[in-house]
Amino acid sequence: MLDIKFVRENPALVEEAVKNRGGELSLDGFLAIEKKRRELLTEVESLKNKRNLASKEISVLKKNKQNADDLVAEMRAIGDKIAELDAQVKEADEEMKNIILGIPNIPHESTPIGASEDDNPEVRRWGTPREFTFEPKPHWEIGENLNILDFERGAKISGSGFPVYRGLGSRLERALIQFFLDEHQKNGFEEFTPPSLVTRNTMRGTGQLPKFEEDMYRCDKDDDLFLIPTAEVPLTNLYAGEVIPESELPKRICAYSACFRREAGSYGKDTRGLLRLHQFNKVEMVYFAHPEHSYEDHEELTRFGEKLLEKLGLPYHRLALCKGDLGFGAAKCYDLEVYAPVEKKWLEVSSCSNFEDYQARRANIKTKINGKNTFVHTLNGSGLATPRVMVGICDNYQQKDGSLLIPEVLRPYMNGLEKIEPKK
Repeated sequence: MLDIKFVRENPALVEEAVKNRGGELSLDGFLAIEKKRRELLTEVESLKNKRNLASKEISVLKKNKQNADDLVAEMRAIGDKIAELDAQVKEADEEMKNIILGIPNIPHESTPIGASEDDNPEVRRWGTPREFTFEPKPHWEIGENLNILDFERGAKISGSGFPVYRGLGSRLERALIQFFLDEHQKNGFEEFTPPSLVTRNTMRGTGQLPKFEEDMYRCDKDDDLFLIPTAEVPLTNLYAGEVIPESELPKRICAYSACFRREAGSYGKDTRGLLRLHQFNKVEMVYFAHPEHSYEDHEELTRFGEKLLEKLGLPYHRLALCKGDLGFGAAKCYDLEVYAPVEKKWLEVSSCSNFEDYQARRANIKTKINGKNTFVHTLNGSGLATPRVMVGICDNYQQKDGSLLIPEVLRPYMNGLEKIEPKK
């Protein structure tokens, strides 16, 4: 979340930043509450001074064996009033915090101006899109023909958006996950295996709540726990309320997890096959960065994702998200998109974001710099999400005879298997 003091002192700047994101915000209500809170605090301070004076006077009267009943009664009344005002201050604090929690992050100065995804500039491109000498098949047909994907049985047991991998398809996805984790280990990431269910406070720490509750799967009977939409949520909150030594920055951690998303408001969009799912697998990268170096780390994080795609031989490009397409908590974000020649479009496989201190302030994650506790900067990126990478593999590695070549870097994880062939 944003610093309350910063919002109070720069309301016009914050309102303009939200407007540039395509939203609307008036801080008049916030400023009115904040003004009332300051008035309450002034009154509380005055009453506390009055109570202190009365307490001293009572002490003198009692020492001199004089009657202090009136002053005692007055002091009790003052104490009751202070308690009443303290409750009002607490209520104002809560109202202000709720408003602050609903304000998105301020985009970094290098984030492009734009209103939608159509305004996201391409930063770099790698690889050449494949041209076919035969009529290619979409990934869902390849999956069914090779018996590696089963959408029908997935829908039978869970509904649409819950695919089943089977046989060599399961092994291929597992190979992807293992490949990603092994590469991250080489790059200095510590691997974690976090829980898939987290508390409301954990979801709030990374910015999913309160704004995006309708997009989450919730266990609301007795537990009030949420299925994670990404491993970013538990990974970032592992260090909630802690002070990370400056010498450990940047701290790189990663995890594989299943991810669960209702995708509210997206029904009817890219619903075929693996393009838009309610449950999918992903490996996540998280950085806890030094505030002075987080944008260098952001570039490094993004390159880690790009190198995975290059080793897989999948054509991709990097987009810089414009202000109107920027995620709620991000100050800057790059999207990595794989080109799917059968789909004839780019498919997002990773979003690499720098949140600056937005999440750290919510989750209270700090480091000590020059003897002073300072909020760290948090960064994260998919490294990578498997479904659309699988689509990219099906599109770019399918053969005329219906077989599917396995990318060379994955073959050691498949016991040397070079291709998946149709059953005869």
